[in-house]
Amino acid sequence: MPQSSNLVQLPVQTITSDNFAPFGQLILPTEDGKPFDADDAQLHLSNGIPRFYIMRLEHRGLTFSRITRHQGCTQCLGSLEGKSWMMAVAPPGAAQRPAIADIQAFQIPGNCFIKLHVGTWHAGPYFQAPTVDFYNLELSDTNIVDHETCNLTSSYGVECQLAIAG
Repeated sequence: MPQSSNLVQLPVQTITSDNFAPFGQLILPTEDGKPFDADDAQLHLSNGIPRFYIMRLEHRGLTFSRITRHQGCTQCLGSLEGKSWMMAVAPPGAAQRPAIADIQAFQIPGNCFIKLHVGTWHAGPYFQAPTVDFYNLELSDTNIVDHETCNLTSSYGVECQLAIAG
């Protein structure tokens, strides 16, 4: 028998480097030739073969009951064609599941990308277009050997829904 759940509304906030810092980095365009510094993606991809690919996603609504983390690498995501999108995240940590109160949702413009810290819980990408292509940088076997998922319905009796203002 399916377990009933309560719906937690997550207000979607505009991403900034400061408000996203607990979860990862916001990577913005820079001038060509700028020396490497702390504003560039601080990658951890030494545990395997990096995989950079274009991931095509179909619209799947704005509600989720599962959130995932990768403990062995960073992950970078960004949309193609300038399309904005959303991501729900919770900070990395030793706990086996994120606290519901720690999950936040962000609107990400199509002219940048995000780098998730190692272990950052994440659900998404979410968007309102029928289809969006994303570039994705992780390890070649991330989704096989480094994919820990928390079922929010069985753990807390909730589902989360992205609440877009306006």
